[in-house]
Formats: sequence, C-alpha cells, structure tokens
Amino acid sequence: MTVDELLEQYAAGVLNFNGVDLAEANLSGAKLSGINLSDANLSIVNLSGANLSEANLSNALLNVARLSGANLCSAILNNASLNVANLIRADLSRAQLKGTSLIRAELIRADLSRADLSEADLTGADLREATLRQANLRHANLSEAVLKGASLTGANLEMANLHASDLSRSDISGANLRDAELRQANLSRANLSGADLSGANLRWADLSGANLRWADLSGAKLSGATLIGADLSNANLTNTIFIHADLTQAKLIRAEWVGADLTGATLTGAKLYATSRFGLKTEGMICEWVDLSPAGDRSIIQKFHSQDSRDFFNETPPTIRIIVDAPIEHEANFALAGAYYQIAQEWGLKQPPSMESGPRRTVFTFHVNSDEALFPTAYIVILPFLDAVSTQKNISRMVEMINNEVIANQNLKLLKSTQIVKQLNTLIEQAMSQATTIKQMKKNIEVAAKLNFCKAPTQIILTNSSAHTLIAHDNPQFGKRFINRSAFKASAYDDISNEATKHILPSLNMVMDFVKGFHYIGH
Repeated sequence: MTVDELLEQYAAGVLNFNGVDLAEANLSGAKLSGINLSDANLSIVNLSGANLSEANLSNALLNVARLSGANLCSAILNNASLNVANLIRADLSRAQLKGTSLIRAELIRADLSRADLSEADLTGADLREATLRQANLRHANLSEAVLKGASLTGANLEMANLHASDLSRSDISGANLRDAELRQANLSRANLSGADLSGANLRWADLSGANLRWADLSGAKLSGATLIGADLSNANLTNTIFIHADLTQAKLIRAEWVGADLTGATLTGAKLYATSRFGLKTEGMICEWVDLSPAGDRSIIQKFHSQDSRDFFNETPPTIRIIVDAPIEHEANFALAGAYYQIAQEWGLKQPPSMESGPRRTVFTFHVNSDEALFPTAYIVILPFLDAVSTQKNISRMVEMINNEVIANQNLKLLKSTQIVKQLNTLIEQAMSQATTIKQMKKNIEVAAKLNFCKAPTQIILTNSSAHTLIAHDNPQFGKRFINRSAFKASAYDDISNEATKHILPSLNMVMDFVKGFHYIGH
C-alpha cells in the first residue's frame, strides 16, 4: 500500500490498517487520529508533526522512525518497537506504552505525563527535560538513560532499573522509587523531596546537593554514595546503609536514622540539629566537626578530636523501662495515655512510651535524647504510679551520691566531662520543680494513681548509651504477688517494714560505673 492510498482510504472513513507495510514512507504532518496501525511495519518512516492521537500502534515496528513533534496523546503503543526513534518534543501524554521498546530513543522534551510505561525498555534513551509527571514506569528499564532536567513528579518508578542513569537536576518529588535499582545513578541537584526510596539500591550513586527533604530512605542501600551538601531534613533513614558514604556538610536536621549503618562514612560538617545521635553504627566513621545550630548556619559548631566522635554517636539509645508487675487493663491503658499526654506537655517527652503487655507484666519504654536526661526523665515518668515517691527518693539520693563522690575525690576524670554533673544537677532540679507542678495541676495523674494497676509493684531500669543498666528502683514485692504469703509469716522478709525496703539503693560503685558510661559532648 502506498502513502497516497492510505491517506485516501483514511479520508473515506477507513481506520483499520492492521499489519500495513509502510517502511521508509513519508507521512510528515499527516492527520491520522484514531487510526489502527497495529502490527504495522513503520520502520524509518517520517511521521514528524503527524497527528496520531488515540491511534492504535500496538506491536508496530517504528525503529529509527521520525516522530519529532508528533501528537501521540492517548495513543496505544503497547509492545511496539521504537528503538533509536526520534520523538523529540512528541506528545505522548496518557499514551499506553506497556512493554514498549524504546532503546536509545530520543525523547528530549517529550511529554509523557500520565503515560503507562510499565515494563518498557528505555535503555540508553535520551529523556532530557522530558515531562513524565505521574507516569507509570513500574519495572521499566531505564539503565544508562539520560533524564537530566526531566520532570518525574509523582511518577511510579517502583522496582524500575535506573542503573547508571543521569537524573541530575531532575524533579522526582513525591515519586515512588521503592526497591528501585539506582546503582551508580547521577542524582546530583535532583529534587527528591517526599519521594519514597525505601529499599532502593543507591550504591555509588551521586546525590550531591540533592533535595531529599521528607524522603523515605528506610532500608535503602547507599554504600559508597556521594551526598555532599544533600538536604535530608526530616528524612526517614531508619536502617539505611551509609557504609563509606560521603555525607560531608549534608543537612540532617530532624532526620530519623535509628539503626542506620554509618560504618566508614564521612560526616564532617553535617548539620545535625534535633537529630538523634543514638542507635547508629559508626565504626571507622570520619567526622571532624558537626553543625548543631537550628538553622544550619554554623553558629553552633561541635569539633571533635581523635576518638571524640565515638562519644557523640552511639549504637545504643538511652532508655527508661518501667516494668509493672501486673497485666494492663483497658481502663489503665486509657488513663495512662492521658497522664503521659499531660506529662509531655510539661516535660516535653519526645514521644509516647512504647508498651509491651504480657499476661503477668507490662513494660513501658521511654527513649531520651541524652544520657544525662535519664535520671530526671525517670523522676517524671514514674509519677502516675504508687512507687513514684520511693523511686524519686532513690533518684535524688543517687544524684547526691554522684556529687559527693566527685567532690570527695576531687577526681573529675571519673566522668568524661564535668559538664555531665552540671547538666545532671540542672535537669534534676527542673524535674523536681516540674513534678510538683504536674501533681498539683494535672488531674489525669491523680486519676491514674487511683487504679489498681498503678499500685502494682514496679521495677525502673535505666540503660545508658554504653548499654550499661542500672536499677533505679525495685519494689521488694515485685514478682512475689503469686506467692502464698500465709506460709511465710515468720520469714525475715515480713520482719522488715515496707518503708525500710522501699528505698534500697544501688551501690556507689554501680552508680558511678553507670555514669562513667555516659556519652556527653558539650555545645
């Protein structure tokens, strides 16, 4: 069939040209909207500026075809072959390109908004400044593709192969890149804000200067990646692997990175305001200084000497555990939620406690930001329980023991820094003052304290960032509620009054060993 014959029949209303052979034909500027060219041979054809909107080109051969400026809006190109085709500035918005082969195709400034490119092969394709907003590229092969300056906002790239692709200065904000292959990809200056990169492989990728604010990189692999000057503020970096990654002057303000592996990574100059320094793997990490200023403007610099950075970054987060010798019931759960909400308003708990409930015991775990906050926070969070008074007395006495030991020995080297004692004393004074205010003003504390659950015996265990533990309080009746007390009326235990046993303190050596395990870096 000749070009003239096709155009004549199309003008007469014929739309079905399935399997037609028009190789090397010139159809530039042709108006063929809605035409059926499925299974057609259109290799090396000239369709520049043609209108093929809503056309059916599924399984068609369009290798080396010229489609620059063509209108392929809502066209069907599933499983078609467009290798080395020229699609510069073509309109492929809402087009169906499932399984389509576009190897080394030229798609510079092409519009692929909302197009379906799932499982398409775009190996080595040139998509510079192309628009792929909300496009579906799930399982697509974009290895070594050039997407420099492209717009992929809201695109679905889940499990896509972007190995060694160039995405520099592209806009990928809000895109889904879960489990995507991005090894050795160039993402420098790219906008990935709010993108989902969980589980993605970004080994040896270049993310220098990239915007990763609020991005989800949990479980992502960034070994050997370059993140110099990248903005990771508020990003989810839980269990992310940064082995030998370069995070020089990266912005990590308020990032969540518990479980992150920073082994051998470079973190010099990183901005870490309101970012936890616990729960990290940091062996062999290089860090000469960090920026702790709220605005990341270097107004608060923390410099490190030799191994000081190891005292700043630690694998173990400091915690307080309240172990209650009773299973929690719904009423107590509700009351304690209200009590801890009110405590958080006054004391500023970072997050509610996690709770582990069993048939015999209930464990509340509180995470704190620093070792020196352990004693003061424990003093506050025990408030809803009957054991609050005895626990608070123990904590006060232990802080007194620490002060006396330092003064008596005049050996401030017992602690890594004299600032630990100063900070501890300041915080414990604040806790005492706040505890009084909370008890007087907060009715939820009073309600909770009247419940049987909150009258049960407790243990309060502190764990510092060196993974050392200290029992701050251990009710003598803890673990004994199932014993038949009538058989032990003559026992030595019953001869000791309740009051005398409530305030049994850990030994001085135990307390001092616990405090020596504190990691403190002054600001």
